[in-house]
Order: sequence, then C-alpha cells, then structure tokens
Amino acid sequence: MARPRRHDPDRRDRLVDAALRVVGRSGIAGLSHRAVAAEADVPLGSTTYHFASLDELLVAALRRANENFGCRLRERSALLGPDADLAAVLARFLGEWLGGERTGVELEYGLYLAALRRPALRPVAAEWTEAVTAALAPRTDPATARALVALVDGVCLQVLLTDGEYDEEYARVMLGRILAPGVPDEAPKPPRHGSSEPPTRPTDT
Repeated sequence: MARPRRHDPDRRDRLVDAALRVVGRSGIAGLSHRAVAAEADVPLGSTTYHFASLDELLVAALRRANENFGCRLRERSALLGPDADLAAVLARFLGEWLGGERTGVELEYGLYLAALRRPALRPVAAEWTEAVTAALAPRTDPATARALVALVDGVCLQVLLTDGEYDEEYARVMLGRILAPGVPDEAPKPPRHGSSEPPTRPTDT
C-alpha cells in the first residue's frame, strides 16, 4: 500500500530557497536536483516534480532574487516623495544594498549574468529591468527611468567585478546628471577600482 503524500504546500518555495543557497555556496556549476533536494531535506523526486529541468529551477531562483531587490526598492518610500532628491535617495539605497551581505548581492548578479549563456533566463533578467524602471518611473518618465536603471546596473557591476568600493557621492552626481542634464555640478573623481593606479597624464615639456 502506497504511503500517503505529506501535505507540504510550501515545498516549492523551500526548493527555490535551497537552490539559492546551493548557488551561493557552490556557484551555478554546483547546482543539481540532488544538491537542492539534500539542501532542502526532501526526496530527490520532489525537485524533479516541481522543476523538470535545472533551467526551470534557475528561472525560479532568479525571479526570487529579482523580487528581493524590487521589494527593497519599493519599500523606500522616499523615492516616491515629490520633494525628495531622487538621485541622493537612490545613491544611498545602492550604498546600503552593496554594503549589506555581499554574498547575497553577488548571488543575485551571478544569476542575472547567467542569462548571457542560458536563454531561458533572459526574459526573467528583462523582468528585473522592467520592475525597477516601473518603480522609478512615477518620479520621472519611462525613458529617463530606464537610463537610471542602466547606470545603476553599470555602477553595481563595476563595484562587484573590480572589488572596488562604492562611492555614493559619485553615484549621486551621475544619477543627477541623468535626471537634470545640463545642470552644472562639480564633477567628482571617478571611483578607483582594484589596486591598479589610474593612468597619469603626460607632462608637457
């Protein structure tokens, strides 16, 4: 006689969380149905029942990572205040996000960049851009919001890939230039990344 299945309505969500932990610890190369089942402490058949392929599991994991960033951004009520300095608020938000648990930030961007080699992830990566654009659009316009997202993406990737320090003032000024082009503002020095020295300008002789 077959054993009755235990009612576990949250199992799919727990599998996604387990997949995020596995990828965070071992990278995408270390992801497997078996590893996720062991991490979630469920039978192997549970992972294949909910996710027929690893791409399906990665899609769910990336979507969960997207939700984490989007929720934190939407909770920043100062972004919606008509009198708030959007550039300053957004620059401060990025500093808090990048200054938090670095493993989690690297995990989110690792899944995001995995879309370069895994076409199944590309629509979900695009969802991140659309969600952040939608969160910023009420304070500006869709085209400008998309430009802000592009700069945010670039700043975050530079910090993560060069192991550099986030420069909030630099980000604030650059975001401000997108929001108010042509408004004079003292140009800050770009942040230094890694340990290499910046190129020097040859002296006139």
